[in-house]
Amino acid sequence: MSRKFFVGGNWKMNGDKKSLGDLIQTMNGAKTDPNVEVVCGAPSIYLDFARSKLDTKFGVAAQNCYKVPKGAFTGEISPAMIKDCGVNWVILGHSERRHVFGESDELIGQKTAHALESGLGVIACIGEKLDEREGGITEKVVFAQTKVIADNVKDWTKVVLAYEPVWAIGTGKTASPQQAQEVHEKLRDWLKTNVSESVANSVRIIYGGQFIHSLILSITVHLRSSS
Repeated sequence: MSRKFFVGGNWKMNGDKKSLGDLIQTMNGAKTDPNVEVVCGAPSIYLDFARSKLDTKFGVAAQNCYKVPKGAFTGEISPAMIKDCGVNWVILGHSERRHVFGESDELIGQKTAHALESGLGVIACIGEKLDEREGGITEKVVFAQTKVIADNVKDWTKVVLAYEPVWAIGTGKTASPQQAQEVHEKLRDWLKTNVSESVANSVRIIYGGQFIHSLILSITVHLRSSS
């Protein structure tokens, strides 16, 4: 089954209007393949800025959201607020949200359900830590994380799974293409068994980690130097 390529660039807590404006100008001038979907994960304070400045050929994602539409939750943003900025994607379950801010699988599942119910597309992140890989429990960890997400998904056309081995994010270590592909293949087998064959064949599973972050940076520098 043909799947449209998906490239997501997570800007994390980086940039200001000047530097992001320069990056956006470079991106807007780049030639892109219409068969590739490109989505930029902007800091929440710059969501409106990014969406208003980026060419419509690029999507924008929030880097997080909460599990309810509104309330006394200082510092959080809701899917409704994200959509009000014209943004249609959200990144959920990123390893930094899990391991720096202590978000549980249960909370990530609740956020996924509410984001999808609100009409956002979800880039759902899963991945194991170094001790878990070395302990031989990569599959156990990744499958458990995926199950909580799957339990909260009704429409898989609005979900992208991002396999991000935590040990390959900002550590200098990189997962080989073979290592990433092995996990992707096992994820499709899990989806086939636990969700459906059609979902296993159609859902987009992408890789995130030090390699892809470095690749995006290299492409950006190349575009700037050649413009």
